[in-house]
Amino acid sequence: MTQHAAGFNLDSRAKWKVLLSVVFGLFMILLDTTVVNVAFKTLQEEYTANLNLTQWVLSIYTLALGIATPLAGYLGDRFGEKRIFLFGLGVFGLSSLMCGLAPNLLTLIIFRALKGAAGGLSMPLGTSLLFKAFPAAERGKALGVFGIAMVAAPALGPILGGWLVDLGHWRWIFYLNVPIAVLGTLLGSAWLPAAKGSATTKLDPLGLLFSSIGFGSVLYAASHAAENGWSSPTVVTFFAIGAVALAAFAVVELYVAKEPLFDLRLFANGTFLFSALTGYISVLALFGAEFLMPLYLQILRGKSALEAGIILLPMALAAGVVTPFSGRIADRIGARPLAVIGYSLLAVNTWQFTHLTADTSIGWIQMLLALRGVALGLTVQITLLVSLSVVPLRQTARASSLVNATRQVVQSIGVALLATLLASSISASTSSAMNQFQAQAAQFGGAAAANQRVVLCGPEGLSTTGKFGEVTLPPQAMTPLRSFCNEYTQGFSRTYLFTFYASLVAVALGATLPGWPGKVARRQGGQPEVSAGH
Repeated sequence: MTQHAAGFNLDSRAKWKVLLSVVFGLFMILLDTTVVNVAFKTLQEEYTANLNLTQWVLSIYTLALGIATPLAGYLGDRFGEKRIFLFGLGVFGLSSLMCGLAPNLLTLIIFRALKGAAGGLSMPLGTSLLFKAFPAAERGKALGVFGIAMVAAPALGPILGGWLVDLGHWRWIFYLNVPIAVLGTLLGSAWLPAAKGSATTKLDPLGLLFSSIGFGSVLYAASHAAENGWSSPTVVTFFAIGAVALAAFAVVELYVAKEPLFDLRLFANGTFLFSALTGYISVLALFGAEFLMPLYLQILRGKSALEAGIILLPMALAAGVVTPFSGRIADRIGARPLAVIGYSLLAVNTWQFTHLTADTSIGWIQMLLALRGVALGLTVQITLLVSLSVVPLRQTARASSLVNATRQVVQSIGVALLATLLASSISASTSSAMNQFQAQAAQFGGAAAANQRVVLCGPEGLSTTGKFGEVTLPPQAMTPLRSFCNEYTQGFSRTYLFTFYASLVAVALGATLPGWPGKVARRQGGQPEVSAGH
C-alpha cells in the first residue's frame, strides 16, 4: 500500500481494518490509565511499602507517557509510523507481563515506566495512522468510532480492576494486557499500511532534552501539588524547572532546530490555535472533573471501587452511543454546532452537579451522568479532528504528538487544581478530627470495626445514625463527622462550580471552530482546510 498527498490509498474494506487495528491496540493503553488505580491499597499491602513509594506506581506511568509522547512524531517520521506503533504495542504487552511477575515494588515501578513510555509512542501514531487511512469526508466518522474506545476503556478500568482485586487476582490487572497486545500486534502487522520512514529525518536533540525536562517536571509537580500544597518547596521547584525548560524548548523549536520536534508555528494558524484552546478548556471542564464523582461515591457514600465504577457506567454508555453519530455529523456540517450544543449541555449538567448533596439519589446521579455522557460524545473528538484537519498530512504524526503532550500537561495541572479546591474546603480542625477517626473506631469497636467500610454521609450514614457496624459512636465522635460531611459536600459544589465556568468558556471557544452556519471546507489534495472567518 502506498501513501499519496491525501493519505493512504486504501479501499473501503482496508480502511476499516486500519480502524479496527488502531482501536484494538489503543484500547489496551487507555484501559491501563485507570485499571491499576483501584489496586493501589492492595499493592501497598502486598509489597509492605509506604504510601509515597507506592504512589510512584501510578505517577511514573503518567510521567513516562508525557516524556515519550513528544518523541513519537520524530520516530514515526524516521522509522515509519506503523513500525513504531507496533513496537510500542509490543513493549507495552511485554512490560505488562513483567509488571505482573514483579517480585518487588521497585521492579513494578520500573516496568510501569516502560509501559508509560510505550503508550506515549503508540497513542499519537495510532491517531495519525487512523487519520491518514480515511478521506477528508469520513475522518469525523472514523474518529467518532475511535471515540468509543476513548470513553469506554477508562470507564471499564475501575470495574475490571475492582472485580479482579475483589477476587484476589490483582496480578491479572497486568496479565490481561498480554493477549491483547499480541493480538493487536498481529492485526496491525497484517492490516496497517506500511509507510517507509525517511533516513534523512534528523533528531532534534536540544528539543528532546528540554521537552523531557519540561514536560516531566511539570507533570511531576502537578502530581504532588494537591497533596503537598502548591507552595511546597518540591512543587515550586519542579514547576519552576519545568517552566524554564519549556521556555527554552519553545526558543529551540522556533529559532534553533532545523527539524523541530514540534512545529510550534502551527499555533499561528487560527483554526489550529482555537481548536487546541477549546480542547484544553474542555479537558478542565469535562475530564478534569471526572475524578470527583468516584471520590464522592467512595468517601461519602461508602461505595467500593467496583460499585462506583458500575454507577459511573451510564456516562460511558451514553458517550459510546453518541460519539459515532457526532463524528458523522461533523463530516457534514463541521465542528461548530457540535461544540456549541455539547458544551452548552455540559454547562447545564455541571450546574446541576454543583447542587449535589450527601443524600442525593444514586438514580438521579446516574441520570445526570448519562446526560454528561451525551455531552462527552458530542465533543470528545471534534477538537482533535479540527486540529489535524488543518495540518498537511506529512506532519500529522508530529501534530498529533503536540496535541497529546500539551493536553496531558493541562489535564494533570487541572486535576491537581481541582483536588486542591476540594481539599481546601476541609477546615484544619475537621481534618485533624478525621485523622483520629480510625483510632476512635478501634477504641469503641475493636480492630474489626476499624477495618469496616464506612458510610459517612447520606440517608444511612454515620452522620445520621451514629452506627459503625455493631457499634454506636458517642456524641463527641459524631460532631466532626457531621462537619466533615458538610464541608466535603460544599467542597464538591465549589469544585464543580469551577468546572462550570470552564464549560462556559468552552462554549465560547467552540463557537470559533469551523462549521455551520459558516462554510464547511474540507482539505483536498493534501492542502489544509480553511473555513470562513479563519
